[in-house]
Amino acid sequence: MPKKKVFALRLNEEVYAAIEGWAADEFRSTNGQLEWIISKALKDSRRLTTDTIESMDETGK
Repeated sequence: MPKKKVFALRLNEEVYAAIEGWAADEFRSTNGQLEWIISKALKDSRRLTTDTIESMDETGK
């Protein structure tokens, strides 16, 4: 299982509420939703290898 880096993230309340609602709609935790959003953006911009993305997908939910 890949190690995860812990860090603080500051978001304004409106953005956090929107992500929290989106996460609930998709039966994910807020943290899981943020990981999904970030991995999707990295995949779409081709900034991660396919192997890394697949590894994240396997442990991401």
